[in-house]
Amino acid sequence: MFSVLIPTYNNLKYLKICLDSIKKNSKFKHQIIIHVNHGNDGTLEYLDKNSIEYTYTVNNIGMPKALNLASKNAKFKYILISHDDFYYCPGWDIEFEKEINFINHNKFYLSSTMVGAGQVSFNAGETHESFDEKKLIENLENIKTFNFQGTTKCPGLVHVDIWKNLGGWSEEFSPTGGDDTDFAMKLWKNDVRIFKGLGKSLAYHFGSITTRKKDKSLFTYLGSRGNKIFLKKWGLSINFFEKFYLKSGLDKNKKLIFNKYDGPLKNPNKNFIFYLELIKVKIMLLYLTLTNFK
Repeated sequence: MFSVLIPTYNNLKYLKICLDSIKKNSKFKHQIIIHVNHGNDGTLEYLDKNSIEYTYTVNNIGMPKALNLASKNAKFKYILISHDDFYYCPGWDIEFEKEINFINHNKFYLSSTMVGAGQVSFNAGETHESFDEKKLIENLENIKTFNFQGTTKCPGLVHVDIWKNLGGWSEEFSPTGGDDTDFAMKLWKNDVRIFKGLGKSLAYHFGSITTRKKDKSLFTYLGSRGNKIFLKKWGLSINFFEKFYLKSGLDKNKKLIFNKYDGPLKNPNKNFIFYLELIKVKIMLLYLTLTNFK
């Protein structure tokens, strides 16, 4: 039903958990396409042994290029953008299928709800060693969720025609950072107004394992770099776009804004606060231009 794109970078222990969860917790049959960056930890051998489809580069090319390369092999109508450190909970794909049928057109971006290191806090282990699958499954009904507005996150679902029309993921954000919100902006510019997180489609997230494991400061740096690239490309900051257009993002305390889904988004209300914040964004853009950020 879906072509599931999973970039991975020497992360075999988590990738095994991810693939196993898709295999046993999916209702429908999906095409799995791994992109292997480097893969000197046994990933290539594991995929070959288990006849799992993959693309491969000797070096780490980052998430955007990896997704684009893997997407060339997509055979189904819908592309699911995934990380390799997700555990897909039972019934995750049923909720996507229901929503697709309800919307009845292809202009949407849907996502699961990330549990653990994501939108909903729940501790079933922070590493593959401490992961308690039994605890997670037994508590799924007790995890309080709802459909939420303005999602840009993964696991994210988009129609393959939309993906192709937009040119996939923007590679100037490689290796990562800001690329998910950039994709949302491209969707917005192409009249997509449904950005819906599905409360009943759950994926446990260990939390940017690949990005963080080499250097704890790397995640922060990539986010800052991605913000600057986004600002120069679109003339708006990530926070501004998410707050005023998607009704999501981060609040002043850097906590996720988690609004209940209330239908397709509309153009923002351009009030005093909107223009005040826009002026601040334009000052930041001027500074980047004067300092010749590339």
